[in-house]
Amino acid sequence: TDISKTHVADVFKDVFGYGLAVDPLTYEGAYVAKSEINGRHDGRVCDTPQTPQDGWVYQRLIDNSSADHHVLDLRCPTVYGQIPLIFLKQRPKNQRFDNLNTKCALAVPRDHLSEPECALISHFCQKMGLDWGGLDILRDSADGRIYIVDVNKTDMGPPLALSLRHKLRATKILGKALRAALLERV
Repeated sequence: TDISKTHVADVFKDVFGYGLAVDPLTYEGAYVAKSEINGRHDGRVCDTPQTPQDGWVYQRLIDNSSADHHVLDLRCPTVYGQIPLIFLKQRPKNQRFDNLNTKCALAVPRDHLSEPECALISHFCQKMGLDWGGLDILRDSADGRIYIVDVNKTDMGPPLALSLRHKLRATKILGKALRAALLERV
């Protein structure tokens, strides 16, 4: 039930062996300051020291930008730790924390995540106690690693920017994955 940014970052570090959290007083380089509360979309990039504020988290800035000045988020719906599909969400780099995507595409997980990464993601979901949800995953262009930056336990389904045809396809894929997972457990 705890999907706070701090808890997500702690579980991520425990599972993946590398982390997101930084000390805003001593970290050198760009970092992100954002609300602890899910769904606020209030992140901002900082590059000078600051005193930590209650209710805020401070994390390294993940460079998930592309050559066309957009950022790419991998929204990964999960069903008992498995990822049936990925929504590739893009928006201008200067709107990286907004919830309005300018482009969105449906993708196959193996095209964007390796088998070892999928295994770690599954373990992460298990440690979070997340049977059904959505993960926001960023791939850092500098080090090539993935970072789970957010967990959504009430995943809304296909993003608005996705075409109707792909929304229907995604819903069918997710429905089949949920049905199979439940039948396996009943």
